[in-house]
This record gives sequence, structure tokens and C-alpha cells, in this order.
Amino acid sequence: MDGDMADVSNMVPLKDISAKCDRVCIFGTGDFGRSLGYRFLQAGYNVVYGSRGQSNYGLLPKGSEVLGHAEAAEKCDIIILAIHREQYGFLSSLSHILERKVLVDVSNNLKMNQYPESNAQYLAQLLPKAIVVKAFNTVSAWALQSGTLDASRQVFVCGDDAESKERVMDIARRLGLTPLDQGYLLAATELENYPLQLFPLWRLPFYIAVGLTAFIFFYSVLTDVIYRYVTEHVDISFRIAVSLANRVFPVVSLILLGSVYLPGVIAAYLQLHRKTKYRRFPSWLDRWMLCRKQLGLVALGFAFLHVFYTLIIPNRYYVQNKRNNFILSKSKLGFVTLMLCTGHVLLYGWNKFLYSSRYNWYLPPAYMLSLVIPCTVLVLKFFLMTPCIDRKLTKIRQGWEGNVKHKPSQRYKDSSLV
Repeated sequence: MDGDMADVSNMVPLKDISAKCDRVCIFGTGDFGRSLGYRFLQAGYNVVYGSRGQSNYGLLPKGSEVLGHAEAAEKCDIIILAIHREQYGFLSSLSHILERKVLVDVSNNLKMNQYPESNAQYLAQLLPKAIVVKAFNTVSAWALQSGTLDASRQVFVCGDDAESKERVMDIARRLGLTPLDQGYLLAATELENYPLQLFPLWRLPFYIAVGLTAFIFFYSVLTDVIYRYVTEHVDISFRIAVSLANRVFPVVSLILLGSVYLPGVIAAYLQLHRKTKYRRFPSWLDRWMLCRKQLGLVALGFAFLHVFYTLIIPNRYYVQNKRNNFILSKSKLGFVTLMLCTGHVLLYGWNKFLYSSRYNWYLPPAYMLSLVIPCTVLVLKFFLMTPCIDRKLTKIRQGWEGNVKHKPSQRYKDSSLV
């Protein structure tokens, strides 16, 4: 990383820093501090580095100013602390200068829950007269250098002072990032643990896929293997490894595929009910919508497993009746894919639900369970596609609001905050 950062000093900011603009102070001249400083210069900020030595001056971006910690802190109201917790000690000597200053803590730890309190809370205890805001700790130096084209744009922000927190969020927006308010400084512990988690956005889809797979598998074992053994004394447990597994994969895949599009449909009906798009969705729906991409990829993985298992089953009849291709795409093509997959299952068992012999212990076959969510999505989507509802939903998503009586100028002012 140090080798890559050697070129930062030769980079030219996109905007002329001689223009009148805000000034930001950065304590720390490491990889992250240099990358963040360059990004600030691109956004039109004046950057002042507070440093204890001159060894890294040649690596700092051109146009930045380097001063001692005390002198740099006096020049700025917002100070980015791009240093480790172990280096916070010298800040105590600057407490009279840092009073009422906004200190943005960007530090992380080497282990989850490494200390009794978060780094940001420790900083607030160390400097009680300063205002501490936690932010930028989930953004890497590489992401700042690459312009977040191939990285996450989300910046989680938390702090006890609402005004200072909003200032930091405005800075994040000006840098081209997307700030997300996480509440009070107490949430800093969770934010500092976040970068240490392995694929955090995959956790919920993984749990859903594992739980759903386990349920469908044991349900199929109960209605097929155990039922045959209890009622007919026939042991077909040898089918569990391949044939039964191949029944589970398409069922789980189709349910997950329906789960990708169900939250979008629910959100559309909520907007129609509220007659506005300028209201937050419930937290559970927000979280569901954020993991739709992961759910779709997991569904595609189960579909590939279904194709693979189908090809190795030596029963031609089973192959002919279970062959299926899953194609995941977005927008209208995604619903077409869902409709084709649902139609395939309906054609496969269109008349089987009529025979009572198919309901072992009065339980429906597993493939019927896979139709519940997809059919629900398609029916709800059908109503949304009707001209009268589609026109109203389009107006809402273009900014129209119902049951709200205020001046247009005020409406646009409010909507800009959402």
C-alpha cells in the first residue's frame, strides 16, 4: 500500500484549492490520512495536516498544508483523527484547543470487542469538552483512491451531537459518499466491529438459505422416506443423497427468487398507501431490500446445483421432468424469469394436487411450498401493472405527494432531506 501511495504526491486535485472553501484538519499522515486528504482536495476543501514529524511530507498530496498538531487544530473546527487508539494520549495536552471542536474518529481495532468501550467513546471520555463523531471507519484507503467506483459508498455515522453529526454527513455527501445515520455514539462499538465481520451483507441471506434448506430437506425426508418406511416398510433412504437433494434445490431456489422481488412489491404498496415516497420503510423491509442481491445470487447457486444433480441422475424420466434453467436478471426481465420458473413448476405438477395419494400424512408435496411466495409476488405485481395503479405509483415515485398541503418550495426542501 505504501508503494501505491507514493504516487499520491504527484496527483493534482480536480478543483483549485485557492478558491474560498472549507478547511479540514487531519491528524495522521498514514495511508488512510493521505487518501482522505486527497479526496478532500478533490472536493474543494483546504486540507491541513497535523503531524509530529516531517518524514512523510513527500507522500502527502500537493496543495495540503502541514503544521504541528496544536497549530493545525487551531485553524479548523473539524478534525479527522486518522490515528490508532494507542496514540490518543497526546490529545490530552491539546484539550484546551480541542474544546468544542468536532473530532471525527475513523479508527478500527484488530479484534472484535477488543476494549470495554469503543474507541470513539474512549475518545469522548478523554476529551469531554470536545464533540466526538464516529465516521469513515468502514471506508478503506483503496476505496478513497479509486473514487468508490468499485467499492461501497456507504459511510456509517454516529454521534451524540445532532448538529455536528449532520456536518460530518454533509462532508461525506460532498466527497461523493452516502452517509447513513446510525444514532448515538453508543453505536460506535457496532460500527468498529463491522469491518471485522466476514461478508456482513451475506449474513442474513446465508441464515435464510441454511434455515430454508434444512426445513425443506427434513420436510421431504418426512413425507417421502419416513412415510414410505412407516406405511409400506420400504427403505428408500438411498435416494437422500441425490434424488431427494435434487428436489430440495429447486424448491429453495424458487422461494429465494421470489424473496428477491417480494420486498419491492411490498414497498410499492406501502408507497401507494402512504401516497408519498418521502417516508422511510420499516427497518425490517429496509434490511430485506438491502440483501436482495445476495438472495438472488444464492438462488442462482441453488439453481446450478439443481442442474448439476439433474445431469447425474440416471433416471431419464426424472431428468426430462426436472430440467430447468434459472436466469437471474433485474427489473422486468427478473419478473419474466420468476414467471417462467413458476410456470415450469406449475406445469410439472399441474394435476398432482388433485390426487389425495400425493398428500402423505395430509401434507402437500414440497414443490407446492415453493409456489407460495412466487405466486404471491406475481399476483401482487399484476395489480401494480394495471394502468390506473401504475400511473399513480409512477407519480408518487416522481415526487407527487397526497394528503400533504404545503407550498411547493417547502415540499422540495423537505424532499431534499430524505
